[in-house]
Parts: sequence; structure tokens; C-alpha cells
Amino acid sequence: MNILFLTDNFPPEVNAPASRTFEHCREWVKAGHRVTVITGVPNFPTGRVYPGYVNRPWQIEWTTGIRVIRVWTYITANQGFDRRIIDYTSYMLAAIGAAPFVRRPDIVVATSPLLFTAMAGCAVGWMKRIPFVFELRDIWPESIKAVGAMGDSAVIRFFERVEMFLYRRADLIVSVTHSFKKRLVERGVEAAKIHVVTNGVDLSRFHPMAKDPELERRLGITGKFVAGYIGTHGMAHSLGTLLQAAAILNRNGNEASVHLLFIGAGAEKENVVAQARSMGLNNVTFVPPVPKEEIARYWALLDAAIIHLRRTELFETVIPSKLFEAMGMGVPVLMGVAGEAAGIVEAEKAGLCFTPEDAEMLAEKLRVLKNDPSLRSQLAANAIAAAPKYSRTKLAARMLTLLEKTGTHPPNQRAFSES
Repeated sequence: MNILFLTDNFPPEVNAPASRTFEHCREWVKAGHRVTVITGVPNFPTGRVYPGYVNRPWQIEWTTGIRVIRVWTYITANQGFDRRIIDYTSYMLAAIGAAPFVRRPDIVVATSPLLFTAMAGCAVGWMKRIPFVFELRDIWPESIKAVGAMGDSAVIRFFERVEMFLYRRADLIVSVTHSFKKRLVERGVEAAKIHVVTNGVDLSRFHPMAKDPELERRLGITGKFVAGYIGTHGMAHSLGTLLQAAAILNRNGNEASVHLLFIGAGAEKENVVAQARSMGLNNVTFVPPVPKEEIARYWALLDAAIIHLRRTELFETVIPSKLFEAMGMGVPVLMGVAGEAAGIVEAEKAGLCFTPEDAEMLAEKLRVLKNDPSLRSQLAANAIAAAPKYSRTKLAARMLTLLEKTGTHPPNQRAFSES
């Protein structure tokens, strides 16, 4: 099968959609299929083109057998709604323009969270008369309302109509959570075409390893209990809660050896750093984004991984992908995301849960883990034992089966005028 995949994030970018797409496509190539990815030049989240790349109309590279077509896009940092809309629109138009040069694909897959990539996938499927697969990683635009980036407006209502149109047009919807599927079915989307393939972990990269003493010394955390937040520093993550927990621990001399390590970047990174400075926290360290090939060394430094999102009903439907990386590394999780994500942690006994945006409760859970090494060891062992259930290799094979079945059926060619 010849698979065309549309995504505006791809390695060397290290965010969740880039990793998921690359690892799935790599496995599909291993299985004997041809895969072409249309993406832009790497720039997320800073809006600066990575060294060695140039933002130009067309360039081709190959990685682990995947043909990667990089197209020109308007580039901006991951902040500011208006400029990001221009960014997403430019990718959508460039992807549609590049697709005719991909010869005879059998199926097109477009990944969210943003609708613009899915809109491109829908258009390409219609033009080439091939099935269109919508990989649903987030409920958008509802998620931007949930973080307070925009309220209800004519613009939001327009995108909500586009969203429903895309769900109906898709020949297959691959959701990353069961909660997303339930939500779509409640909104009238046909359940039979929605299948769940959760996020997972590349166990060849994320597995238990010893702490790196040199890296500990460089970061000034030798001998400390280290709890880490790894990932995007955005509005959705409410990282001020973690700083408040650090302040609570900092006031208690017996807990002074608890250190919080933040790794990553995002729209709120500067604000979070400034807040930590204004609070006078000496038990917090910020690290810029780490290359993909290095990130496991930083995971290995952690005695606990903090996963956190704002307290809102929508986020009870998500499962942050870093949960599975923590499990693969054997790092106990402190889960500050209610709903399906917390359910996995509790079912696998891979960590402890706390109420989102409750700094006191987070500080207490940190104390519990710090003072109970046997509990940490048991949680780590449980996480390692559960990780193979979420192996990216197995999940990629599951999604490939869905693509193969979908590719054997005539595509949905209902008129674009249908609303």
C-alpha cells in the first residue's frame, strides 16, 4: 500500500505528534509499505528553523525508508492566535499543492489537533479519489475554548461546523482515546468508523537506565529527589501549580531536597520562568528542549514524572503521551489529569493521582514518594510491566490493519457542498 501522511510536525521536532507519526510510519515501512510524509521544515515550538534546514517551497529527504517532502510554510512561534492561524493555513495550502506530485497513493492520513491539516487531507482524498483518514489527537476548536485562548464567537462556531463536516467526510477516524470516540458518537458521528489507537512508547528508546552522574552534576541535582515535567509549556498545562507545590516544599526544611526539573518550551515558558524567579524558588531548574536522541538520559534522572493539565472537563478525555514514556522508563507518575489518563495510572498501579491545579495535594504526593523508597520501587516495577501493552510497534500494526481495511473500500465521495 502507498500511504500519504499529512502532518505539520515531524522529527527532528520532538513533540507528541511528531514522535507518533514518525514511529508509526517507520513501522509501516518495515512492513513493506511505501510511506510519503508531507510536512514543513522543523521549527516547533520556538518558530525558528532548525539548523541545517531552509524554509523553501520544496525539498525531499529520506529517513528510515520514509519519503519526507518538506514544503514552505509561514513560520511563527507557538503563541499568538492570529499568526498561528496563518501558519496552519499556509501548511494546509502547501500540502494540497504538493499532494498531486505524490504518485498514486492508496490512502491519505491527516493528523490533528488542528483542523487545517485534516482539511488538507479531506481535499486531497477528494481530488485523488482515495480514502481520507482523520487521526484525531485532540477535540479542536473546543480545546482552545477550554484553555481560555478564545471564547465562543462566530469564528469558533465556523470551525465547529468545519469540524463536524470533516468527521462526516472521513472514511475512517482513528482516535487516540476512548473518551474522544464517546464524545464524537454523542455528537452524532457514526460509531462504526471510529477506532481507537492510543498513544504509546518506543520501547527501543524508552527503557530503564541508570542516572547519568555527569548530567546530574551539570544540572546541580546530585543527591536530590527529582520530579520532572517534560513537554510543552503551554496554557493548557497550568505549570504555575507545579511552582506553587515547589514553594510549599521549599518552606519545609525537611523537604528541601525535592527538586523540580522542567524540560521543554512553549508559549508560556517565559512566563513560568519569570514566575519562578519572582517566587524566589531555588528548588526549580529549567532546561530548554532536548534533542530526541538525548531525551531518555533526562528521563532517567527523574524519581517521579509530573503530568498536569488544567482542571476542565475536556481534559478528562485526553491521555498525555508522556505517560507511556514514563512507564517505559520505569519512572513513577504523579498524574494531575483526571479521567481516562488517571484511570490508566490507577489500573496499572504506575503512580499516584492528584487533583489538577491542587498544589497542596501535589506537594503531599511528592512527600509521599520521596519518603517511601519501597513504594517508588513498586510503582516503577508496575510501570515497566505495563509498558509493553502500549508498545508503539503493536499500536502501529493495529493502525495499519485499519488502513488496509479502509483502503480496500471505495472512498467517501460525497459532495463538498454537503454541510
